[in-house]
Amino acid sequence: MATKKDIFFTIDEDGEVRIEVKGAPGEDCMALTKEIEEALGIVGERQLTSEYYQKEEQQVEVGSGETG
Repeated sequence: MATKKDIFFTIDEDGEVRIEVKGAPGEDCMALTKEIEEALGIVGERQLTSEYYQKEEQQVEVGSGETG
């Protein structure tokens, strides 16, 4: 099951853009914003939240091995 991922944009008076991602731990966050960052230009500063360091949940389906 896919989890919801949110991207929030804030543009201040000087035109500085801040991007905040929720629901995408680890490298998922970077993958979600990569193209946006490239289109905007130089990344001045990057602040990683505690969510970045969380491991992505993996779902494992366990069965009895029996068919039929």
